Amino acid sequence: MANTVYQLPEFITRLAKEERQLFDRLFSVDAAQARMEIPPSMYAYCEKFFGSVEAVLHQRPVKVTNKVTLDTSIFNALRSKRPQSYNTAALEDLIESERKYDPFVNPLEGTSADSFDRIYGEYSLTASNIAKFDTWHSVVIFNEYNPLKFGPAEIVDYLMTARAWAEEVQEQDDKARYFFFLWNSLFRAGASLVHGHAQMTVARQQHYGKVERLRRDSLDYTRQYRRSFFNDMVQAHRMLDLTATPADRVVAFASLTPISEREIWLVSDLWSPELGLALYHALAYYKSVGAVAFNVGALLPPIGPTPGREDWGDFPVILRLVDRGDPQAHSSDIGALNLFGATPVVNDPFEVARGFQKYLQTATNPNQA
Repeated sequence: MANTVYQLPEFITRLAKEERQLFDRLFSVDAAQARMEIPPSMYAYCEKFFGSVEAVLHQRPVKVTNKVTLDTSIFNALRSKRPQSYNTAALEDLIESERKYDPFVNPLEGTSADSFDRIYGEYSLTASNIAKFDTWHSVVIFNEYNPLKFGPAEIVDYLMTARAWAEEVQEQDDKARYFFFLWNSLFRAGASLVHGHAQMTVARQQHYGKVERLRRDSLDYTRQYRRSFFNDMVQAHRMLDLTATPADRVVAFASLTPISEREIWLVSDLWSPELGLALYHALAYYKSVGAVAFNVGALLPPIGPTPGREDWGDFPVILRLVDRGDPQAHSSDIGALNLFGATPVVNDPFEVARGFQKYLQTATNPNQA
């Protein structure tokens, strides 16, 4: 079994025939020794920031590409040695300092309602977004101000309240079919307000481009191989020991081609409390490793009948999560390579998977902690 993504090129050569065929249908891997000349004047710099001159001279980036979606991630162990730390005390001060600017403190007076009024959950309520992404665009406002203070009941409530809102939208507008849920935690991840909240939209003509792209790619895969793309994705990650089971009817995997740091997919057959429990566990694991600025996005089939012959095949309900790094960092975690080429990644998906698996063991068996 490969222990790191850097062992992957050699590991796949030892797979059994059927396993290798599965891997090769989905992924390609490229790795080669980088070459450079380091002048003596840089030796001290290399030793200080990367441990040794030899570590710099012998770096071998590994590029993994999903051949179906063309998502591409580039891993380099050397980049993971750069100093990283979170000042959690300062973060708490920052969160508290934003309370005085909080329009959600009294949402019935500080926010607008949708045309059909609001949906109320046990730990949340909805409000119409004042500056909309789309025709139907609202927020789930958490009762809890601090976005990092939540338990399983709260996360389940946020998901189910958002879904109830989407179903009400579909009742009001039968052309609104394509539900999308998103949660940006803290400014680093794109939140404009600290107060805990998620957002949801229901698109009308077709799903958002990246969801539609995944639908078409999965159908192309099925037509070519007579196999389910999503089942094969889960199976490929499982044979590499990158999967976990955070809740009934939900499988998780640490993505081999993450779009950002520590990407985890949660895959289920329906939007349910079990999916909310799985999301809670994934986010609790994130918090345990200091990943407090995060994005969550939901990719799922339409919630109402679609026009024509739009085929969603066996498209499941998917939640994708990523870590956006230190919320107090001055540098951006996204640059030109991310936007226009591929994703440079620091965190090894094999380490992410092991960390999540270990977290789940202690979460479900407290005596092992």
